[in-house]
Amino acid sequence: MVHISQSFQYHDTIGQPSSADKFPKNTITQTQLDLLIHTIRTTPIVDHHAHPLLNWDNQTGKYPLLHITSEASGDAIESATTSLAHLRAVRQLSTELKCAPNWESVVAKLEAVRLDPDEPDIWGDWISRCLEGVHTILLDDGLDNKEAVEDLDWHTSYVQSPCKRIFRIEAIASDLIKHLSAGEFHDVKKAEAIIKDPAALKEFWENWAGSFDNAIKNAIDDPLVVGFKSVVAYRTGLDVAGKEPSGDAVQPALKEVVKKFLKVRTARLEDSSLNDYVIHRTATLIRDYMGKNHEEDIIRKPRKPIQFHTGLGDSDLTLAKASPSHLQEFIRSYPDVPMVLLHAGYPFTKEIAYMATVYKNVYADIGEVFPCISKDGQERVLMEILELCPWSKILWSTDGHWFPETYLLAIMQMREAFENVSAKELLDYVLKGQIGWRAAIVLVQDLLFKNANKLYHLGLDFPKPEEVASRSLARYPNPSRNLTLLRELLNNTIEPTFVQICWNDYTALQRMRLVPFRKFMTLLEAGRSLDIGITKAVFGMIQNDHLIPSSSATGEYRLHPDFSSLKHGPVAGHISMHGEFREQDGFPVALCPRSLLLRSVEIGSQKGLGFLLGFEIEFLLLERVEDDSVLDRYTALKTDGHAWSVSKYYANPKINALLKNMVETLDQMDIYVEQIHAESATGQFELILPPYPPVQAVDTLLHTRDVMANLATEAGFKMTLHPKPFAKACGTAAHMHMSILPEADAFDAEKVTRHFYAGVLKHLRAITAFSYSNAASYDRAQDGVWAGGRWVAWGTQNRETALRKIEGSHWEVKIIDGLANPYFVASAVLLAGIRGVETEEKMVWDDCEMDPAKLSDMDRKELGISQMLPASVEEALRALQEDTEMVEMLGHELVERYVAIKEFEDEFLGKMGAEVRRLWLMERY
Repeated sequence: MVHISQSFQYHDTIGQPSSADKFPKNTITQTQLDLLIHTIRTTPIVDHHAHPLLNWDNQTGKYPLLHITSEASGDAIESATTSLAHLRAVRQLSTELKCAPNWESVVAKLEAVRLDPDEPDIWGDWISRCLEGVHTILLDDGLDNKEAVEDLDWHTSYVQSPCKRIFRIEAIASDLIKHLSAGEFHDVKKAEAIIKDPAALKEFWENWAGSFDNAIKNAIDDPLVVGFKSVVAYRTGLDVAGKEPSGDAVQPALKEVVKKFLKVRTARLEDSSLNDYVIHRTATLIRDYMGKNHEEDIIRKPRKPIQFHTGLGDSDLTLAKASPSHLQEFIRSYPDVPMVLLHAGYPFTKEIAYMATVYKNVYADIGEVFPCISKDGQERVLMEILELCPWSKILWSTDGHWFPETYLLAIMQMREAFENVSAKELLDYVLKGQIGWRAAIVLVQDLLFKNANKLYHLGLDFPKPEEVASRSLARYPNPSRNLTLLRELLNNTIEPTFVQICWNDYTALQRMRLVPFRKFMTLLEAGRSLDIGITKAVFGMIQNDHLIPSSSATGEYRLHPDFSSLKHGPVAGHISMHGEFREQDGFPVALCPRSLLLRSVEIGSQKGLGFLLGFEIEFLLLERVEDDSVLDRYTALKTDGHAWSVSKYYANPKINALLKNMVETLDQMDIYVEQIHAESATGQFELILPPYPPVQAVDTLLHTRDVMANLATEAGFKMTLHPKPFAKACGTAAHMHMSILPEADAFDAEKVTRHFYAGVLKHLRAITAFSYSNAASYDRAQDGVWAGGRWVAWGTQNRETALRKIEGSHWEVKIIDGLANPYFVASAVLLAGIRGVETEEKMVWDDCEMDPAKLSDMDRKELGISQMLPASVEEALRALQEDTEMVEMLGHELVERYVAIKEFEDEFLGKMGAEVRRLWLMERY
């Protein structure tokens, strides 16, 4: 098993991440792996070899649906239903179609999709789903008669950029034979003269050869044509002669084709001299063709490639002659003509890797094996190509044809195979220092988009990240990887009873759905969807489920579990993970807090920035009062001389046992507590978590809090995160430590750190709307109590400033408490800092060495300290709304919803008496 680094960064002292320059070069963080997987699942595709889809009238009939996963025909295709490729396709299609996982149900659902007269839009929607992620298609339209398939413009309407043509060589050669030998009206006498009269045959040869040359030249000139395609492997094999056959050698073969045409009306090229001729002529014309520019000057135009079918095919193909190695002599004859060997050469995959490696003009395609061979076979193909072949010579295609499902399955299975390989072999290469993680991302983008864009001279701009529809990492579910993660977690332990799928709402209330483990495993092992329908009211309610006026219970999101967050607990018999909310079509929900943090991390990575976050969990243990006649259900612990960092609390055996249980339980979950100590208030403690990448850090924080609260309850205590449970005791915070990692090639740590935290300070008043999200937060936010004070300021090792600099890029954000949604807080801080780096924000605040509240106005002015933090929820929300840059970074819809919920919550809580409100919050946090 490959292990991902969990420490991520060496520590100078316990609980404090070291400076960024100590980050090991041969490790990969979970965030970096997630970004690689995200790249695999969202990179747009230039599908450089595919065929048109059948039109509406031909979608059912003579073309069996079994061709989706098999090249067999006739009676042989019936056995395809027992192939691994077919069974896998059934599982995947049934998930997409939401039907029973059997072939009969899939066929019935697909026929309904195609033919339902009452739902004309379903067909178009289904095609859009099947072509999702395809930027453009290069269509070989020589497979079928044009009346049976949709045209180029029709296909373009479903992708991002205009589709282009791949010109099939043998098809035009055959059409010219039919046209020139018998004409449009099948002139039998004319054809018979060619067969009987040598002079007529010679004239026919000259006309045909000239017409073929003109057709190829026109195609070279045609901007809609970007390449050529040969199916000589289906005709006489790939053992093409090294030299172009003479006219004398070709004429007898032409005569035989005309003879056959008179009998069966087909002009198929079945003689090696004739096939070799059309291929050589095409290559020669591509090599030598000179075009004109706008000024009519003669220039050499970019050479358009020739695609060759190799390997995998139907029974019409002689497999022994379909090995790409037969093409070596021909390839050597045209070193300046680009050639693409299609279909991974399967089963001759190593041969195409070798050919693309040793010949500068040869490229390897790895299409059609998706979805025609098994999952393991696909992954072997990918690794066999990468064993030898430079990835700049590799392209990917769907080989989609006839049915839109061929595109859908090819894309889904390709992304899954790339992901599995990246999580195993590529990750292993990264850890061994053979390839950087960023290079792995480039590899994916090159294979799926950039290599084809360059080879076919398409001139497409690689979409900017914000232009690509950001899909969840769960958008293309990977059951095999998820199943592996689950089995690794269980590792022969007792089977759990439940799986928790968790989320944190706008009031920072942890919510979840519980799925029986056996039901969960049944769905997972069957490759079925694991997402859960949740009402859209989920992001429109406060703690008691009251809805804000602008929200309603109509509509539904899908909650997608993220297996990277999988943990034991938080209670015995449970395992749990966090989820992200998606729309029904898979697009991210703009209101989802966890999706926002994922997006924030990705934006940072695009700027060359990585991060570690480490959280401190301050918590208060209280005695439970069982007397229903009293209002206050919780009272302070009875301890002797409790104070900050004293050891006396260990004298209480119940507290000692609880803290010990917390650390040991978390340790069993691979959450290794760094420190635990007493805080100032009676029964108050602090537990310090290790640093993780941002999403993992927040997931771990929320999971740890649940574990601790449950253990406290089992021990007879109440654990609370209330910021100010007792007016005269020290408040409770949730400080966040942050380090910036050197993900960019050139990383000026000092400069980046300065701009980053300048950006945070610039937007700190708006950030407070998330970090101090409740009226109770402002009861704690006072000067002189080590709470970060009330001023927008920073200071080295100064606990009275909102930002405390510790060392290098490691700083602490102090103005956070346990009533804040940590996804929102982390996102707001990251986005503000990233924008600061992007705009090179000036650090106008100087290092404050003492409590800003104790400085004179002049002293604060000299240090650049001019603003106070908000003093209420109302003021903080107003600061957020007025910070147009922050609103733009977070998203207008999200900010509008957050403000509406917080105003509604603040009004609701404001109607309570102080004691009732305090108890109400302590019951929930």
